[in-house]
Amino acid sequence: MNLTRIRRIWSATGEQPRHSGSRVSLYVWRSGILLLALTFLLYVPLRAADQTVIVTYGDSLSAGFGLTEQDAFPAQLEKALRAKGHNVRIVNASVSGDTTAAGLARFDWSFPDGAQGVILELGANDALRGLPPDKTRSNLDQLITRIKAKGAEPLLAGMLAPRNLGVKYTQAFDSIYPELAKKHGILLYPFFLYDVAGKKKLNLSDGLHPNPAGIKRIVEQIVPKVEELLNRISARSVKTQ
Repeated sequence: MNLTRIRRIWSATGEQPRHSGSRVSLYVWRSGILLLALTFLLYVPLRAADQTVIVTYGDSLSAGFGLTEQDAFPAQLEKALRAKGHNVRIVNASVSGDTTAAGLARFDWSFPDGAQGVILELGANDALRGLPPDKTRSNLDQLITRIKAKGAEPLLAGMLAPRNLGVKYTQAFDSIYPELAKKHGILLYPFFLYDVAGKKKLNLSDGLHPNPAGIKRIVEQIVPKVEELLNRISARSVKTQ
C-alpha cells in the first residue's frame, strides 16, 4: 500500500457527521439493539465444531452504520472468506460512535468468550474529535493486551488522522498503529479505509461511512491479511494440541 497516496486522499473534515433528529433517534435505537445483542452473545455458545471465530471489535466503520446487516463489513467478510473455502464465522462486536476509550470501557462485558481472532478497528472517532494521540495509543495498547489475554490473535486495523489537524498531530496519530503492531508482534492492516476514503461513489452521503460498494472494496483488500490471521490461529492451535 502506498501510504503517501493514502494520506493525500484521507481528507475528512474532522467534524462529526450531522444528522437530523430522526436519524439520531435511529442511530441510538440501533446502538441499543446492538448492545443487547452483544450481551446475548455472552450466554450463547460462540463456535461450532471446526469453525474459526473472528470478532470485529470497532466503531461504525465495521459495525455497518447506515447499512443493512447483510451489507455490513462482518457479513461481507464472512461471505468472502467462505467463498475461498474457509470455515469461519465473523461476529460483529462493533458499536457505532465508539472511541478507543469507549471500546476499552466495554471490553469486559461485550467481548465474546471463545473468539480465536479479532479485527481491532478503533481510532477513527478519536481522530475526528482531535483527542490526544497518547490517549488513543494507551487505550489501544491495553485493548491488545486484553485481547491476547483472552487467547485471541489480534489483527490491528490502522487509521490515519484527517490532514487538517496539522502535521504534528497527524504524525503522532499515524504512528500509533505500526508501532503498536511491532510492539505486540501482531498483524497490521495499515489503513482500514484504503482506496475508499475520499471517494464519493464508495461512501454514504455523509462522506465518512462506506456504502455497500465501499465495504466490498474494503473486504476485497483486507481478505489476504485476514487469511494471514487465520494461518496464525491455525498454527497456534497445532502448538496447543
